[in-house]
Amino acid sequence: MHLRLKRCWSMLGFWGPQLPVLGVVLLLPLLPLLLPVAPTSPKVPYKPIIIVHGLFDSSSTFRHLLQYINQTHPGTLVTVLDLFDGGESLRPLWEQVQGFREAVTPIMKQSPHGVHLLCYSQGGLICRALLSVMDEHNVDTFISLSSPQMGQYGDTDYLKWLFPTSMRSNLYRVCYSPWGQEFSICNYWHDPHHPDLYLNASSFLALINGERDHPNATVWRKNFLRVKRVILIGGPDDGVITPWQSSFFGFYDANETVLEMEEQQVYLRDSFGLKTLSARGAIVRCSTPGIPHTAWHSNRSLYEACIEPWLS
Repeated sequence: MHLRLKRCWSMLGFWGPQLPVLGVVLLLPLLPLLLPVAPTSPKVPYKPIIIVHGLFDSSSTFRHLLQYINQTHPGTLVTVLDLFDGGESLRPLWEQVQGFREAVTPIMKQSPHGVHLLCYSQGGLICRALLSVMDEHNVDTFISLSSPQMGQYGDTDYLKWLFPTSMRSNLYRVCYSPWGQEFSICNYWHDPHHPDLYLNASSFLALINGERDHPNATVWRKNFLRVKRVILIGGPDDGVITPWQSSFFGFYDANETVLEMEEQQVYLRDSFGLKTLSARGAIVRCSTPGIPHTAWHSNRSLYEACIEPWLS
């Protein structure tokens, strides 16, 4: 260091006993320019976030969530996919999966470091299907926000509006018919009292769960396991997802006793990779009381506790 300074100051004619004190003072601000500077690592930007809405929703549903992300992760590219809005969300889920696949593919291709999927309610099932059918997806974190991952079996306002003459106990007669499977909600209707009908008739949930054999099962499982992390969010006061533990891959048995994820056959058989992800420590459950179904995406405390920490 001493020798380097001597050479630099000699070049300027300021080295030796004749160097005035004033010259030293004037040169001090130039020291950072004369000394070598260690290179700094470039800052890696936040990964893009893709948001998929739920039943009867649209992109406008997420205005609060967008505000939270912009405040905590400024500069993040956030895309709320504006597809199958409102009543169009009742279209068969495989049709919706194809539409969303076409929309997310270019975003993923432009994101070499990966993307995050944040998917609400019915959208969580669409996103899980995307993880299964997309061979080269680069999803880092899949955030399932109050989504009926193991299906739905409850008398909700949505159900009463859609099928006013049916109750949950007899809705299987509608949902487990070719006509019923044309409605998205019937694609994940899971009646615990008619398991054989469910397995034979379900054209969506039984397939992505690997509960029914199909030629793509092995490839879909491999694709699903490409995801690095799965965040499951839900709570006992949801009021729509029934049972609410479906948000965490729990569900009723034949006696309507809830069995947790680790007791489900899809987990024990590892039919689509759930047990493997759990063994990796890649599944995080965030159970939060006091939040109704329509408030998950607008609750700031929930965002800070369960969503924001995973938006790398």
